Amino acid sequence: MTQAGMARAATAEAPETTPPSADTAPAETPADASGIVVTGLRGVHLRSLTQSPAPVDVVQGSQITQAGRAEFGEALARLLPSINFVNNQAGVTSIVRPIVNRGLGPAYTLVLVNGKRRHNSAQITAGTGDNSGVNPTDFDLIPQGLVGQVEVLKDSAAAQYGSDAVAGVVNVKLRNADHGFGAQFTAGSLYQGQGELQSWKAQADAGFKLGDGGFLHISADGRHRGMAWWNFPATNGNFYGSATAPDAAAQAKNATWNRDGAHNGDPRIDAWDVAYNARLPISDTVALYSFGTYGQRLSAAGNNVRRENGQASFDSLFPNGYIPINNISENDWQFVLGADGDLSGWKWDLSTSYGRDRAHHFSELTINPSLGPNGPTSFGNLATYKFKEWVSNLDATKSYDIGLAKPLQVSFGAEYRYDTFRTVAGDPDGYRNGSYIYQSGDQFEDVNVGKYALVGAQSSFTIRPSEEALIHRGVLSGYGDIGLYPLRRWYIGVAGRVEHYSDASGTTVGGKFNSRFDFTSHFALRGTIGTGFRAPSLSQIAYAQTDNRTTILNGNIVPALSVLARNDSPLARALGATNLKPEKSVNFGFGAVWEINRDISITADAYQVTVKHHIIRTGNLYGANVRAALLANGYTGTEYVTYFTNAVDTRSRGLDVVINGRHNFDRFGKLDLTASFNWNKAVIQKIADTPGAIGSLDSGFYFFGRDRQGELSVGNPQTKLVLTANWALHPVNVNVQTTRYGELTYWRSQFSSQDLRYGAKWVTDIDIGVDVTRFAKLSVGAANVFNVRPDAAGPIDANTGVASLVYGPSPFAPSGGYYYGRVSVNF
Repeated sequence: MTQAGMARAATAEAPETTPPSADTAPAETPADASGIVVTGLRGVHLRSLTQSPAPVDVVQGSQITQAGRAEFGEALARLLPSINFVNNQAGVTSIVRPIVNRGLGPAYTLVLVNGKRRHNSAQITAGTGDNSGVNPTDFDLIPQGLVGQVEVLKDSAAAQYGSDAVAGVVNVKLRNADHGFGAQFTAGSLYQGQGELQSWKAQADAGFKLGDGGFLHISADGRHRGMAWWNFPATNGNFYGSATAPDAAAQAKNATWNRDGAHNGDPRIDAWDVAYNARLPISDTVALYSFGTYGQRLSAAGNNVRRENGQASFDSLFPNGYIPINNISENDWQFVLGADGDLSGWKWDLSTSYGRDRAHHFSELTINPSLGPNGPTSFGNLATYKFKEWVSNLDATKSYDIGLAKPLQVSFGAEYRYDTFRTVAGDPDGYRNGSYIYQSGDQFEDVNVGKYALVGAQSSFTIRPSEEALIHRGVLSGYGDIGLYPLRRWYIGVAGRVEHYSDASGTTVGGKFNSRFDFTSHFALRGTIGTGFRAPSLSQIAYAQTDNRTTILNGNIVPALSVLARNDSPLARALGATNLKPEKSVNFGFGAVWEINRDISITADAYQVTVKHHIIRTGNLYGANVRAALLANGYTGTEYVTYFTNAVDTRSRGLDVVINGRHNFDRFGKLDLTASFNWNKAVIQKIADTPGAIGSLDSGFYFFGRDRQGELSVGNPQTKLVLTANWALHPVNVNVQTTRYGELTYWRSQFSSQDLRYGAKWVTDIDIGVDVTRFAKLSVGAANVFNVRPDAAGPIDANTGVASLVYGPSPFAPSGGYYYGRVSVNF
């Protein structure tokens, strides 16, 4: 089921609407005739729908826009306390920045658009904060211009929606007005930093009548974000000459270096999207609908410097060293076609959806040092990633009056999903070993004569033919769902789902029990018990790559050539890898709802989610047995090795609290206040034993070390508080939001003595808008108006000065303040 469960979970009466202004959407059409997809509630003030049997948040599309420089995923994390933003700041992993929900990674939150499953990205997560290796849904490829509102079901729903809804469901509702035109242009700049600090985004949408009672709503977006970084000056001033004893000539040249050692931070993004949403009634009981998105994104990410006196540079190519660039060209699209209607009281919905994402990796600036000074300085093809998904659904629901307090609601449905994941090898020059040995004249003062140059295109992911993946999987699912009211104030919901996977994941059955009891018209208790099952993602099963970047070893940044081996490859099996087992989860939720009066409400919901056989990437492995396995499989024997495995059992416990209030001061305007709080603690309950085949590892290497454990247990702050105030007095609207991120301890190595502690921070956003005419609005604002940055608690890497180590896995962007202006028109 991809719709009916959330429809029941989020059913609520719409609060009063606000008057339209120049940056709000045209009025939405009435609810879809089927009643299955969650309908938009225009003008919602109470984000948490207090009448639902499960906790639900609602965010308006205009709130996403008001987030300034932030893109879709980051904007959600700013608005909702249970969601955190994986803020990778280095290389290719900084392009896709997924969300963490209730302490669980992106694999555990299902993303829907108009109630239909959104396809995944082709790229995998493999960076600080999440090393699960899944290919998550990329929120930033959903066009913002067509987003009407976002509904977040904060409840485990795997038994209703499928295996990836363990932490909850995010449903993006597209605009569906049959008239009007709106456009916005936002431009601004970071307050400080290096690189290109400016960015802009533009969006426009329009609605049209379609047939008798139908609509067509279209949109187009474009955006540019500059490549910016905020690193510290490198403290090792010996950029040239001998690493141990620079002579006078080297010291003189060192004095000219500007200490710019890294360009880690925000990648450059140039992207555009188009989208549509349409509905056409063809009779009194049947309607056709369709929606689709298409987008392209071109990105470039900076990296750590390759020093002139290191083994990855040549004076004839880069006399002052160089900073490699990661580039990704991506195109993404999804098309959905369906029909819904009413047949003898059964509301039905039949649809099919096809989505695809393709990411092509290349580099405008890098070298494979082992090819020598005559090798290429750019690579047009390093690797290609592809993901395709085809989903077909049939959902039906009907109410029966069987003498209970309210009619019994019966729902059932079926789904077939077919997924394909593929990776394609790149240019052999990107990964092959040219065995070049440094010669006299290659570098200033020839500090590396007689040494081998490093192997592989620097700062890049590369894929060899032996690492290519092509894997398919079909999933056939069926569900049943019953909702009943034994008493007028008592709701009970029971759901069950059967899924059959065409691969080794097999067949599973999941269930969910949900209930709510209204003691009075103002106070209610609600709770959930459910089970879940998450099959290994196709990328976790089949993905492999060679990574020519850097890593942290014993707390220090070091060059690294690492191999992520496919789980079933001879290399991984020689090191103890076994077939991945499906993850199993159990969810408990219990909450209270108190509507003090029409304008003030409080919800509090506690939860616990346990996951057994959690799939995660091992730590870097290196030792005698690893070297032997590498040599036996055609590698040099100097690489680090990792692979995906069922490493741990985890438990996430937490509490969500939302307080909403509003007051009309008449001639002094209207004020809306919201306070949202999340406390979450994730722990590892069990760690798998190190496979005997790995043998003894060299110092600093661990099968699943404390640093990897920290990514799952302490990678996010335990507390997050969001306070929002919106005051409107025509023609002025002021929105102020401040977010407190709790303190964070970062486990950066196996030794607790190297832990880094970051204090709690308050980050404040402000947006001030003025309706200059009935149709036009001017706004100015600032994201992080006080230019707050994480504590500079980490050590500054002497060779690079990278801020990603100093600021650690920050839960908010360490880029500081962003100030912007926006013009909006709406007809």
